[in-house]
Amino acid sequence: MLVNLGHADFRDARGPMGFNQRQAGGRFTADEAAELIDQLQAAEHAAAQGEPVAPAEEEPDPEPQKPVSELTDHEKAIRTAPTKWLVLEVRRRGWTVTKPK
Repeated sequence: MLVNLGHADFRDARGPMGFNQRQAGGRFTADEAAELIDQLQAAEHAAAQGEPVAPAEEEPDPEPQKPVSELTDHEKAIRTAPTKWLVLEVRRRGWTVTKPK
């Protein structure tokens, strides 16, 4: 499933997926593995259905935003997608992503 997100292996996915060093080596507890599988399956299902994903718990966007009533469905889906998923998609398309300072 990680390959579908554009990663070669667990080490490659360490930063974007938030894995610790042990997990990057492919070693997960049973609970961690179950949680990861659920997360990946939910992401694949949402992508296959074209559904917007739940908003991420992150800092608010510092740029002024249009009122929700003026947003297209595409803009709403992008704004509600977790940053991690956006980064994964951009990397899958061959771009480099760095965290803002």
